[in-house]
This record gives sequence, C-alpha cells and structure tokens, in this order.
Amino acid sequence: MKQYYIYIMTNNSKTLYTGVTDDLVLRVYEHKNKLIKGFTQKYNITRLVYYEITSDVQAAIQREKQIKGWLRKKKIALIEAANLEWNDLSEGWDEK
Repeated sequence: MKQYYIYIMTNNSKTLYTGVTDDLVLRVYEHKNKLIKGFTQKYNITRLVYYEITSDVQAAIQREKQIKGWLRKKKIALIEAANLEWNDLSEGWDEK
C-alpha cells in the first residue's frame, strides 16, 4: 500500500514549511541539499520537525492545505505536541 506524508520542516530561525510527498526520505534529502528551487532553498529549510502518514493521497493533500491555513501558533503547537525540542527527525537518515 502506498504511503503519503504531510511534513513540516524548518531552519534555525524556525521559519516553517509544510509539504506533502510520497517519498519522505527523498524529499527531505532534496530540501537539505537545496535541490528544490524556491522557498526552502531561499530560507535554508533543512530540519524535519513533524510528519504524518496516510495511505490516502486526497487526505494527504487536504491535510497539507489545512495545516498551511493555520496560524503559526497552531502549527507550533502541533509540532511541539510530538517534538517539543524541535529535533531533526531525519537525523541519521543519510546513513541508511
């Protein structure tokens, strides 16, 4: 069964980026290595701080839109409920 990921990444200034993908490891690699032109490259978004998994692509897209529509305060609460220290959840993935 295919999986889809809704994710939030950040930088040292805690600028937030929310996205959706079907390959989280690859997408995080692309962001970390600035292979995707645009916002994440410009703002050095390199730390994965939150993600959710679903098998429904439409649900993933809807959830991404929902989170993007939230105020920053609500996004921070979502992150901190699962990752209080804002640790990079992808740390060590490049070693796999």
